Amino acid sequence: MASAATFSLVTQVLCLSLCFLSLGCSAFTAEDYSDALDKSILFFEGQRSGKLPSNQRLNWRGNSGLSDGSSYHVDLVGGYYDAGDNVKFGLPMAFTTTLLAWSVIEFGSSMPNQIDNAKAAIRWSTDYLLKAATTTPGTLYVQVADPNMDHHCWERPEDMDTPRTVYKVSTQNPGSDVAAETAASLAAASIVFKDSDPSYSGKLLHTAMKVFDFADKYRGSYSDSLGSVDELLWGASWIHRASENSSYLSYIKSNGHTLGADDDDYSFSWDDKRAGTKVLLSKSFLETNTEEFQIYKAHSDNYICSLIPGSSSFQAQYTPGKYQHNKIELPKQTHFAGGLLYKASESNLQYVTSTTLLLLIYAKYLSSNSLAVTCGSLAITGETLIAQAKKQVDYILGDNPAKMSYMVGFGKKYPQHVHHRGSSVPSVHDHPNPIPCNDGFQYFHSGSPNPNVLVGAIVGGPDNKDNFADDRNNYQQSEPATYINAPFVGALAFFSSNTNPK
Repeated sequence: MASAATFSLVTQVLCLSLCFLSLGCSAFTAEDYSDALDKSILFFEGQRSGKLPSNQRLNWRGNSGLSDGSSYHVDLVGGYYDAGDNVKFGLPMAFTTTLLAWSVIEFGSSMPNQIDNAKAAIRWSTDYLLKAATTTPGTLYVQVADPNMDHHCWERPEDMDTPRTVYKVSTQNPGSDVAAETAASLAAASIVFKDSDPSYSGKLLHTAMKVFDFADKYRGSYSDSLGSVDELLWGASWIHRASENSSYLSYIKSNGHTLGADDDDYSFSWDDKRAGTKVLLSKSFLETNTEEFQIYKAHSDNYICSLIPGSSSFQAQYTPGKYQHNKIELPKQTHFAGGLLYKASESNLQYVTSTTLLLLIYAKYLSSNSLAVTCGSLAITGETLIAQAKKQVDYILGDNPAKMSYMVGFGKKYPQHVHHRGSSVPSVHDHPNPIPCNDGFQYFHSGSPNPNVLVGAIVGGPDNKDNFADDRNNYQQSEPATYINAPFVGALAFFSSNTNPK
C-alpha cells in the first residue's frame, strides 16, 4: 500500500510538472470560459437601476429608482447599484465602466457572441453618466441615496422607500477624483462605440473632455479619505488614447510627475488608478518609443515584478493554494507558487480581477513588441504573465482548495447566501406586495439559499488561508460588486479564445 501511494504521488507530481512545463493543461475548456463570460456580463442586468428593457434576461428583477433625482428637479434614473445595497455611487460606477470598456477595447475580438451584451452593459452606465454630467452646468451628480439610511434596511430595490438623497460636486465643492474617473469612463466608452455608433461615441468623448476640464480646473477630493491626483492622470490618459489630441499628451508630459508618475504602487482598484495608468501609458512607449513615456514602462515593469514569486522585488501575498494544501512539491517555476493573490480581508477578489486584467493587457503589449520584463535575474515573458493570470481566473472559477466557484451560477458548487438585497428577498413576481424595511431582515437572517440566483456575480472571496464562509452576514466575503466583475470580462474573453496559450 505504501509503495502504491508513493508511486501515485510521484505520478501526480510528474504530471503536474509536465503540465506546467508546457502550459498545456487547463482546468477549464474554451466552452467553460465562454459560459463564464456570458454569466459575468449577465450579472450587470441584476444590478440595473431604472426602467428595465424588454430584453432583460434576469427576469426576477423589476423596475426601481424611477423617481431618482426628481426631488432635486433632475433626471437621475438609471445606472447601476454597485454592490449588494441600493445606493448608486458614481466613482465605483465610473470605474466599473472604464474597465468594462477596457476589456472590450483589448479583448472584444475574443467575445464575438457576447460583444452586444458587453456594449449594452457599458451603455447602461454611460447613458446615466451622461445625464449626471450634462444636466446642470458646472455640476456633476455623483451619488443617489443616503448609504446610512439604506443600510438600515434590507429591501429589494423595487420596494425601497429610504431617502434617495442626491449628492453632487461643483465648482464650489469640487471632486476631482470622481469627475476625472467619470471622464475616463466616457472616453474609454467612446472608443468602444466609435465604429458601431459614431454619433454616440462623439457625444461621449466631447462630454469626457468637458468633465475632465472641470475636474482639473476645480481641484479637490469628493472623499477626504481618497486622493484625486491619480484619477486626473488616468482621465487624461484615456482622453489622449480616445482622441489622439496632442494637448492631452502635453498635459501628461507636463503634469505626470505631480500626478503620480513617479510613484510605484502595487494595487489597482476603484480608488487607486496608478498601476492601471502606468500600464495604459506604457503602450505608447512600447509602440512609438515616446521617450517621455519610458517612465511608465519602467513602473509597469516594477508592478509586474512585484507580483511574480521568485522575482527579486516580489512583494505580493498569495494564499497557500491547492498544491500546498495537498502538500505537493512544485517544480521551480515562479508563476505556479502560491494560490490566490491576497490584498485585503474585504472584497479581496476586486484586486484579483483588476490585477488579472492588467497582467493580460501588459502581456499583450509586450508580446506585440517582442519584449519581456526583467526582474533581477529573471526574464518574465508575456507567456508567464498569461500563466499567472490564468491561475487566478481558474481559482475564481473553482480550481481551488475548496473546489468552490466564486462566480454565482457557474460550476456545481458556488455561493448560495450572497450578501445582496434583491437576490435574497423574494422577487416582486413571486411576492407582489411590498416587503418593508425591517421585514426584509427575516430573509437576511435566513439559512435558506437566496431565492433569486444572481447569475454571474463574483463575491468578495476567500480569506488568506483559502477559507470561505458562505454566509450572508459576512459581507466581506459574500458581497458581489460591479467593479469585481468588470475586469473579469476581459480576462474571460481572452481565455475563451486562448485556453492553452503558448
